[in-house]
Amino acid sequence: MPDLVPLVETTRGGTRECVHFGALAVTDTTGRVLAHAGDPHWVSFTRSTLKPLQALPLLQGGGVQHFRLTRSNLALLCASHNGEPMHVREVEDILGKAGVGYQRLQCGCHPAMAGELGPAPPADLRVDERNHNCSGKHSGFLAWCVQHGAPLETYLAPAHPLQQAVRDHVAEAVGLQPHQMPMGIDGCSAPNYAMPLANLARGFARLASGTQDARFGESFAAMAEAMTAHPELVSGTGRSDVAFMQAGRGDWVTKVGADGVQLVASRSRGEALALKISDGSKVALYAATVEALDQLGWLDADQREALRPWRWATISSVKGATVGERKAVFRLAPPA
Repeated sequence: MPDLVPLVETTRGGTRECVHFGALAVTDTTGRVLAHAGDPHWVSFTRSTLKPLQALPLLQGGGVQHFRLTRSNLALLCASHNGEPMHVREVEDILGKAGVGYQRLQCGCHPAMAGELGPAPPADLRVDERNHNCSGKHSGFLAWCVQHGAPLETYLAPAHPLQQAVRDHVAEAVGLQPHQMPMGIDGCSAPNYAMPLANLARGFARLASGTQDARFGESFAAMAEAMTAHPELVSGTGRSDVAFMQAGRGDWVTKVGADGVQLVASRSRGEALALKISDGSKVALYAATVEALDQLGWLDADQREALRPWRWATISSVKGATVGERKAVFRLAPPA
């Protein structure tokens, strides 16, 4: 099978202009491939889709009980957030419970993110590390270090006990050995891992299965409940994850990652979709994700309408005139 296939194409004036290639895998909790487009075992960096699995050492180690973390705190551990006041408040709450100042965060600082379909943040907004989209994950990292007496200064080093624990837990969740996951450094300076899409989907199918998972059940249930209860904390105003989880009505656990990665898991089905757009286009990513969910039969009429804006079916000029079209061009195939 080809590694990557055309997933989405755009036309302008009836002539094809862009083709976005990619691959996707749909699996169950055992990693069995149920459907695919392109190579379901295409190796991709996970980017921010990994965040719920990166929180496993904290949850498995009793950190929720130790620090009395709330459901909203847990949602932020999994977040790529906008840096809105509601997100900053949760970061401060987690750090306060751990007794750590925000200056310890090593995620860096960037302008507050804006929603893809929403307004940009205020131009005069002053930001620091708390506004970084990964500050929730990093707050959880620091809390783990406090609980286990590990150094705070080097918590992002791959050899640090925290990052070793993260790697081990992630590997176990996705059904790989640690050495089978190539390591890179994410935009927030934390170690990140590449893996086949089918393995990443398997990890999210297990996450969505909650207490049914024999190894991580309580932790997975807590995170799935937190993410679906507080999708606005997982992403933010006008962002894709909040739109998808709201459309899923509590059944879908979703997480987007930089450079064209998307995960959607169904709690009722025990299945997950992992998708990668090779050129990193978010617009193509969302259009392909909605199409895949439609082809899988996960959408009813109301959900299809709720996600219609994320298909980005029309291309408009600055003045609002329709000048082109965007459409998915793949069909999901059963396993070979």
